[in-house]
Amino acid sequence: MINNMFRIGALASVGALTLTGCFASGTASDDSGDRARVAMLQPPRSGLSQFSDDAFKLSRWSTAETLISLDDLGDAQPSLATAWNRIDDRTWSFDLRPDVTFHNGEPLDAAAVVTALTAATTAAPKPRILDGVELTVAAADDDTVSVTTEVIDPLLPQRLSSPQLAILAPEAYSDGGSNPVGTGTGPFVLTGVDGTSSATLDRNENYWGEPAKLSGIDVDFVPDGTARAAALRNGTADVVEAIPVSQAADIDRALVHEVPMPRTNTLYLNTSSGVFADPAMRAAARESVDKDRLVEQVYEGRADAANGLLGPALPWAADRPARTETPAGDATGKTITLATFTDRAELPEVAVLLQQELEAKGFVVNQVVREYQFIETDALSGAFDAFILSRATVLDSGDAVAYMYSDFACEGSFNISQFCDPQVDAALADASGTEPGDERRAAILEAEKLILEKDAAVPMLHERVIQGETEGITGVARDPRERTLITNQTTFE
Repeated sequence: MINNMFRIGALASVGALTLTGCFASGTASDDSGDRARVAMLQPPRSGLSQFSDDAFKLSRWSTAETLISLDDLGDAQPSLATAWNRIDDRTWSFDLRPDVTFHNGEPLDAAAVVTALTAATTAAPKPRILDGVELTVAAADDDTVSVTTEVIDPLLPQRLSSPQLAILAPEAYSDGGSNPVGTGTGPFVLTGVDGTSSATLDRNENYWGEPAKLSGIDVDFVPDGTARAAALRNGTADVVEAIPVSQAADIDRALVHEVPMPRTNTLYLNTSSGVFADPAMRAAARESVDKDRLVEQVYEGRADAANGLLGPALPWAADRPARTETPAGDATGKTITLATFTDRAELPEVAVLLQQELEAKGFVVNQVVREYQFIETDALSGAFDAFILSRATVLDSGDAVAYMYSDFACEGSFNISQFCDPQVDAALADASGTEPGDERRAAILEAEKLILEKDAAVPMLHERVIQGETEGITGVARDPRERTLITNQTTFE
């Protein structure tokens, strides 16, 4: 068991560097295998409801599974569905994997899938993978589900791979949310959650696939990056998410693994009110940003300066069309509020340098920095003039359209820029309706071009996540999409 003495609340009182005992000393083991101790970056935001970003924790713990999975190229692969076919332009049929049971002992059948996916479509707010998507789900028979979309959606199989559309047992769904404790299908059973402090998972002895090699997972949520890095150095954690760049040099290089990420450090500008409602002021902010300085001084060269929203993790994005830039106006004396969050340790440092750069341009800058759970609501409501965010660009479906719609469509659910432009909406609709392949990628880049020409956001750099793994642990996933971490193959040598 993880020692409760050094949970996140205690870290605040005893200091981030006092870490002995943060996790159980040594790896507990028994005849059925070892347990892995994991330090996670962010605590749950919504009680581990799968309809929020908490879904990716459930996926990284291999407790909740989806109908479809994605391969390294983003192509759809079987998971809880073994096969699928397109019945007509708007309707798809999915054959369910036989002999699968939920962690509570109930069978996976078509009725359960209908319950799960229907709950996602009626959740408020909807999972962002369903932004702009209306679908209905029906049972064709006990082992087959049909999904019909309101408009043609060639990316539906990939969409159903989103962890936010995981299939939990029917009892999980109530009051517009979901409870993943004991209701998944994966190789690990979520057995307990201690608020925003910790979670415990045990091996699923009745898993439909190859049973997990570990007997369980003990998770601590540790937003403090120094604390996470120290846990790896001290051997009190086996797997550590997102080690800050500033800490990486102090850790044995054999324990540190860089993973290129489809993640962009972006400056979102409030286009609907305040100083940045003026396109010339947004252009002035864009011209203020010294991307190479941020990469070298904050990320110590462990990042790539951004030329667009989509980075080198998507090589095809490098062939983007030329764009026209709005001339910058005079920013002298213009007062703005620049905000970010502490959960990713580099972002406050980015904010400090960016403030200097904006002030050199003439802006008067006030900063607001909080933990993400205490700042997200204000960011989404347009309370700030500018917001620095580390944003995954293909997190949900393996395709950038969902991210771009969520962040830049008029009806997008994560529209921090408060941005609405009919031309961009039309371009996103065109990209969404295009079949996967070269034409779809070209349509995505055209939408990116229009967004950047409006300076709704300033892409600054593309991150590489630094993942820590203790000596002796193997089979830990190093996933650019941040969907998998501990799997049924994870074990100790």
